[in-house]
Amino acid sequence: MKKPLWVPSEERRNSAHMTRFLKYVNEHYGKSFEDYSSLYDWSVNCVSDFWGAVWDYCGVISSEPYLEVVDDLKKFPGASWFVGAKLNYAENMLRYSDCPGTAVVFRGENQIRSEYSRKELYEQVLRLATAFRRDGIKPGDAIAGYLPNLPETVIAMLAASAVGAVWCSCATDIGPVSAIDRIGQVKPLIMVTADGYYYKGKKFDVLASAKQAAAGIPSLRRVVVAHYAGDGGTGGIPDAETWENYLAPEAPKNFRFEQLPAGHPLVVMFSSGTTGKPKCMVQSAGGLLVNQLKELILHSDIAEGDTLLYITTCSWMMWNWQAAALGTGAKIVLFDGNPAYPDEAAIWKILDEEKATAFGLSASYIHALLAQGFSPKSAAKLDALKTISQTGSVLSDEGFSFVFREIKADLHFNSIAGGTDINGCFSIGNPTLPVYAGELQARGLGMKVECYGEDAKPVRDRQGELVCECPAPSMPLMFWNDPDGSRYHAAYFEVFPGVWHHGDYILIHSDTGGISYYGRSDSILKPSGVRIGTAEIYNQVEKLPEISDSLAIGQNYHGDQRIILFVLPKSGCTLDEKLKKDIRDILRKNASPRHVPAVMVQAPDIPRTLNGKKVESAVTNIVNGRKVVNREALSNPECLEFYEAILPELQK
Repeated sequence: MKKPLWVPSEERRNSAHMTRFLKYVNEHYGKSFEDYSSLYDWSVNCVSDFWGAVWDYCGVISSEPYLEVVDDLKKFPGASWFVGAKLNYAENMLRYSDCPGTAVVFRGENQIRSEYSRKELYEQVLRLATAFRRDGIKPGDAIAGYLPNLPETVIAMLAASAVGAVWCSCATDIGPVSAIDRIGQVKPLIMVTADGYYYKGKKFDVLASAKQAAAGIPSLRRVVVAHYAGDGGTGGIPDAETWENYLAPEAPKNFRFEQLPAGHPLVVMFSSGTTGKPKCMVQSAGGLLVNQLKELILHSDIAEGDTLLYITTCSWMMWNWQAAALGTGAKIVLFDGNPAYPDEAAIWKILDEEKATAFGLSASYIHALLAQGFSPKSAAKLDALKTISQTGSVLSDEGFSFVFREIKADLHFNSIAGGTDINGCFSIGNPTLPVYAGELQARGLGMKVECYGEDAKPVRDRQGELVCECPAPSMPLMFWNDPDGSRYHAAYFEVFPGVWHHGDYILIHSDTGGISYYGRSDSILKPSGVRIGTAEIYNQVEKLPEISDSLAIGQNYHGDQRIILFVLPKSGCTLDEKLKKDIRDILRKNASPRHVPAVMVQAPDIPRTLNGKKVESAVTNIVNGRKVVNREALSNPECLEFYEAILPELQK
């Protein structure tokens, strides 16, 4: 019999929004559910009723109601959600503006602190939205952010939504070439950036990178520069204005939030670029809004009076998730910098000072604390903290135990997993259920998640592929620049026709209903939980004249994932220390520090398919101790003998 690490008190179960929602469903739909399992089954079998109940319970604001929740669940992909409804995402996020209190707090690594009341946030959004309209922005136009995790980043996203524009963003630790590869595809008319940022006590200039990025995006008509760590200027970027000069002088009294169909595009999220430039996944305002509120309110118990701080950047979907907490009435604390600077206690002291009730972090950060022997509860009281949310990569059983032993014994550990693809979670926590080591507590409501074996049938208590058998509102409307939908279909629906294939290895436990994750089943790299496409590495490394070919894979290593780069040098060249340095330098400069491999190995050949494509999956399986299947699909299967031979060395 498994022993839980945490069991919620009766008081906590009774007061949780999940319990209130269950009672709401029983009252309004004539049900008599007594537990989460029954509620979950209803949510995936009576799909329209469930998502309609979430819409009503979470109080979605719409100028016109929906005529039907979903048009046809057999359209997968292609189902339309909340058909007939008209709404505005920003209006829903700002619905607490008339209430007193703080909406956003900013904490910089350099000790800078600022805050915006709910009214001030509302006025800033309206002033920027008015400036966007003055600049000719119309519904459907794109606005991009190339920014640190600043209040201006949230304001810009909400202002874009307020006028019906489509928002996309990437963080400033991504080099200009990678930024162009992402936001350049969307052809934004405006890019919002900053003059600098701080990391590990150093000041980094952004304007040079922003200037290069702007030069590579010909669609831009304006660049808006927020001041943080620079001199407050625009760095000579053409058609640039400072944030303060660009804002409208005041918020209009009768501002009109664009009322658009629920299926109108809200954001473009970027994949990691495994097979080329990152895919641009378009997600809808209505679908994203309803799913985010479901995850925040029901699964995370975030509501008015809570304070949420998530360690994230605006390149990651968790940034969108944290920003959406504004729609619950919660206060958000935006932190930018290194959470362990100047020492490991730094972020924990901020949690105390801001009286944070919910804290979000990654598995790699927990493993780092574990390795260093640092105990957060020795550095901070954490009296207000009631929830920790963890995602990014697989957390070890020891990591689960560490949270309750060294952070706080009585808190809801909300380990979550999903992806940029859905801007949300397939597996998530539940504040009314026990927490077991190594298990995410539950499949998310409305997410018909299954674990498929090799015969494409559901299995329990053994590893298989994570799939979703039914559409969900936050799934992409489409991919940008994919007119016939072929790239979208190929990304998720080719492995199991008519079923979403996510690319994660999981196990669903029959005794607890929990889910354990075992890493990616495709070639996406996730060091420290950050998704990186192999193509982004190849595009830079193979510029070097000494390199003929390369292969990047992820190895599960000491509770995290590390990147191993296999290099095939050109004739007469070797992978010596100088070439390794050149590889590190070009990746750090043109991609990001996260793209730099932990290990580099000279290889005699790179496995390829019969039509010449690199095969990361075969080497990934070898390095992670899994069986290689379908060797006959390789043009040079004999080269795998090298990778099998060096496995013992790589496992040290």
